[in-house]
Amino acid sequence: MIVNAVNDIYKQAHQGSVAAIIQILNDKLADSGVRTRAIFANGVLQLLCEAATSDQLDRAALTERVRKILESISPRHIRRVNINSRIVREQQLLWFEEINRDPDGQLLWSQEILLKRPNFIRGMLQDLREAFSDRDDLPRTLSPQAVREKRQFTKGIFGGIVISAGILLTGWGVYAWSQGKFFATPRMQPQVSPKPPQWTANVKQDGDSFATAVRVAEQAANSAKEAKTPVQWQQVAEMWGGASRLMSQVPDNHPRADVARNRADLYRKNQQIALKNVK
Repeated sequence: MIVNAVNDIYKQAHQGSVAAIIQILNDKLADSGVRTRAIFANGVLQLLCEAATSDQLDRAALTERVRKILESISPRHIRRVNINSRIVREQQLLWFEEINRDPDGQLLWSQEILLKRPNFIRGMLQDLREAFSDRDDLPRTLSPQAVREKRQFTKGIFGGIVISAGILLTGWGVYAWSQGKFFATPRMQPQVSPKPPQWTANVKQDGDSFATAVRVAEQAANSAKEAKTPVQWQQVAEMWGGASRLMSQVPDNHPRADVARNRADLYRKNQQIALKNVK
């Protein structure tokens, strides 16, 4: 029966009972001479730790120990915990109001912590343990029929949890499959280098941008004399555009750099004229 009573306290603490949480904390911290009191206010568990000396209330050590105890309990709906510490005093029923009124005069230190949430699997297992632990806590005075009903109810809870977990896992699997099917990364198409314009094959390129541009311009002028169709005029426009780009690439230290700048503009205008005949 002692084991069942301990399990019952842990179950109540896990469900958020402040009284049960205090009892577990006092049991765990008894060896250090620390006593606790607590109240849940404005979504925060306000915890008061008292001891005879300040050494027993070491901030870092006590904070970490309280955090581990509370996270092992994993009380529902409690994440924020404010730990207040002070030298032990006579019992004060309104201790929370007292430290709020004069925190500097009442406390050694105050530290707020945030409890980690247990993962889904751990939380489900803990709920299952609590559900099946009720089987050992059944009063001996219950009739066999009442015991059977109690156990059937427990099995119903377990079955509901298993079915819910199965639905969640199935839904997740379907979603993951659909994401992989409909949002798969498209295959990269091989990069194909664009083919150079046909007119470049008929132009001698000797590394001199100026001389090459002049030859392209001459070919453009000759082609313009015979151009009749939009396709032919498009080729003429491409040649004038190529000649203009080549002229703009002539370096500043070239002996005919100034001429190259003027011809680049002229060839660009000829390109615009040829494009009008494409439309």
